[in-house]
Amino acid sequence: MAQLRRRVIPIPFRQRSRPAVPATDPAQTDEPAARSRSTIVDAAIYADGRRVSSPTTLADTFRALHDTENGVAWIGLYRPSETELFSLAREFDLHELAIEDAIAAHQRPKLERYDDVLFVVLRAANYLDVPEEVSFGEVHVFVGPNFVITVRHSESPDLSQVRHRMEYDEDLLALGTQSILYAIIDAIVDGYAPVVAGLANDIDEIEKQVFDGDANVSRRIYELSTEVIDFQRATHPLTAVMDALELGSEKYGVTQELQRNLRDVADHLTQVNERVDDFKRMLRDILTVNATLVSERQNARMTSLAETTYRQGEEVKKISSWAAILFTPTLIAGIYGMNFEVMPELKWVWGYPMAIGLMLVLGIALYVIFKRRHWL
Repeated sequence: MAQLRRRVIPIPFRQRSRPAVPATDPAQTDEPAARSRSTIVDAAIYADGRRVSSPTTLADTFRALHDTENGVAWIGLYRPSETELFSLAREFDLHELAIEDAIAAHQRPKLERYDDVLFVVLRAANYLDVPEEVSFGEVHVFVGPNFVITVRHSESPDLSQVRHRMEYDEDLLALGTQSILYAIIDAIVDGYAPVVAGLANDIDEIEKQVFDGDANVSRRIYELSTEVIDFQRATHPLTAVMDALELGSEKYGVTQELQRNLRDVADHLTQVNERVDDFKRMLRDILTVNATLVSERQNARMTSLAETTYRQGEEVKKISSWAAILFTPTLIAGIYGMNFEVMPELKWVWGYPMAIGLMLVLGIALYVIFKRRHWL
């Protein structure tokens, strides 16, 4: 995608006089201390697309930019101090609200224009495969007529590759500061592709877990849904940023070629947003399906338990029935087995047949009763 935007045409900025660097600037008055506190990742002065100077402090960068005709400064900062940001604000006349945002960080993607300075907040994303998480980085970009300042508060995005690519393509870099802005946006949007692929793979694995009956899948669905929502918060607001850049194209004299390149970035971003929306719907549907399957499995277990209980009840009935049938003759035999001398019918000739007959009659009667009640 980056190769399609090599012929980016610069957005013309209204030229303004740059105020002189104040004599009280900490970057000048206390240069050794400023150097020790410096959070400059890389700073360079470019002329006609070539790096002509690589200052190591802000004070050196300001002087080199003043001394370079038609020079462009690209200053990359990592977690800068307020002193450094205020120094940049005085040198390049940056708006105080933008500086406050750059100090506080934790902003959503947005674009604001302060006279001839653009302030853009972008959020990069990186997929971590092992914990199945999406890590986010934030970069604030100040774009002026002859300077680009990038302020990062996290390790990502790594803008060194963007700088190397721009320095390799001198024609692209010679187009001006706005070409650097679009290269940064392009790199961040391209970085969303691995995140989309990682999330898609996780969703495929979750679908398999759901139908395999994995008991831990519900937690994984919830955690992945959280990651998708966080990713959506990084990508969706960027659409408004791209729209604002496109809407301002005519006012600031952007050529048709640049507008096409801008739309190309926006198209890729739209594809990402569509996939993210699909992920949210899929995870919601998967959660519903998982709940349904869990309910079905619970119902099946309850049905199986009820059937088991019923069968056990039937067995208890049979056992109870036979116990009652056998209890009667046992009772009669037990009574006559006491060997008392004075007992009814003890010396009667038909006493023994009567006892046996009584046992049989009662046993048969109980059997018939239990049989009719389907206990046997």
